[in-house]
Amino acid sequence: MDKQQTSDYTQPPAQVTLAQAFWYWLKLGFISFGGPAGQIAIMHQDLVEKKRWISERRFLHALNYCMVLPGPEAQQLAVYIGWLMHRTWGGIIAGTLFVLPSLFILILLSWIYLAYGNVPAVAGVLYGIKPAVTAIVLFAAYRIGSRALKHGVLWAIAAAAFLAIFAFNVPFPAIVIAAGLIGYFGGKVEPKKFSIGGGHGKAGDGFGAALIDDHTPSPEHARFSWARWLRVALAGGVIWATAMLLLVVQFGWQAVYTQMGWFFTKAALLTFGGAYAVLPYVYQGAVEHYHWLTPLQMMDGLALGETTPGPLIMVVAFVGFVGGWNQALFGPDALFLSAAIAATVVTFFTFLPSFIFIFLGGPLVESTHGDLKFTAPLTGITAAVVGVILNLALFFGYHVLWTEGFAGVFDWVSALIALAATIALFHYKRNVIEVIAVCAVLGLVIKTIL
Repeated sequence: MDKQQTSDYTQPPAQVTLAQAFWYWLKLGFISFGGPAGQIAIMHQDLVEKKRWISERRFLHALNYCMVLPGPEAQQLAVYIGWLMHRTWGGIIAGTLFVLPSLFILILLSWIYLAYGNVPAVAGVLYGIKPAVTAIVLFAAYRIGSRALKHGVLWAIAAAAFLAIFAFNVPFPAIVIAAGLIGYFGGKVEPKKFSIGGGHGKAGDGFGAALIDDHTPSPEHARFSWARWLRVALAGGVIWATAMLLLVVQFGWQAVYTQMGWFFTKAALLTFGGAYAVLPYVYQGAVEHYHWLTPLQMMDGLALGETTPGPLIMVVAFVGFVGGWNQALFGPDALFLSAAIAATVVTFFTFLPSFIFIFLGGPLVESTHGDLKFTAPLTGITAAVVGVILNLALFFGYHVLWTEGFAGVFDWVSALIALAATIALFHYKRNVIEVIAVCAVLGLVIKTIL
């Protein structure tokens, strides 16, 4: 049993120190596979079910806010919970550690990719992980859906969202707006059906009393005031402007690093609906306009982004690395330095807005978690997100099992790995990191034999 759990589930666990939280967020940064759905599922299992740092109702309320923001919702959720528990530094630590391991891993893999080409060992590991990711996303849809879809209306919203994005390619922001409106008006007509389920933690979700429970008052730093809002907005603007000014002074406005900072700031503000919603924009700019990398390199980068921990939008670190390498900004003898700095610059400007959004909006969100006129739209959005996650699982499955499209060969080996991962998750209740590790080994063995 976790050290922070008590034998009496009617009592909340012991207070969590910033140091304890630090080690958890660091671990999460290394095991957060499966894209946003998988990462949210991991946090739910850890923070709601096992550690009981936060109740399910408060967790879902924060998640719904992150869902409607531009940027990676899982990373923003980590920032939100870290901030709620340990003020600004808690949010900075949680959000940074969510991304940092992925940045280091992608820098390493990108270097191997460019310096050594297709390394069989790396190809084998990725081959095994891809089907596992499909199973993890499917399992996340099941876990979130089984708790969020409490009646037929919410099931209908989830089904409509799935059809909208799968069959008609409706943009995710439009789905979010429509679901929010349905929730808003539904909350007026049938308030019971659009209230977030459960009462007190021990009675409502079955996990026991949480450290931040349904009725725990928001801490002082999480209470809204216009003075605080203006301070945060000013601080965020100053940090962004200072970083851009340093790049302009050092390299000039037209330099690659500066243009990367500017381009990925704009990309960060367009990432409604997750990484796949903004990838066409990144492709158009990085490949077709700036020529930082080739179309084939962009696709390889997406494969790496899908199968490394951290947000899928971390593919931008690969884009930055390859762009810095190809531009040889410090000469042919310092390709790695040029590329690593580019990856870091891109990551900084991509994720800075996420921190600002959470620190700006968190206090307002905290003031609404018991107000139906605010929670009902978010309940509708949660239902819609289940349908979107299911679509993502099918998207992964298609690209894993038919790598050349339906006209190509069906990859039955990947299908068997995906089936084994699905059984491990659904039937044997194995955790995500175990499934990822076993499937990585399977992929390596299979590629070695074949």
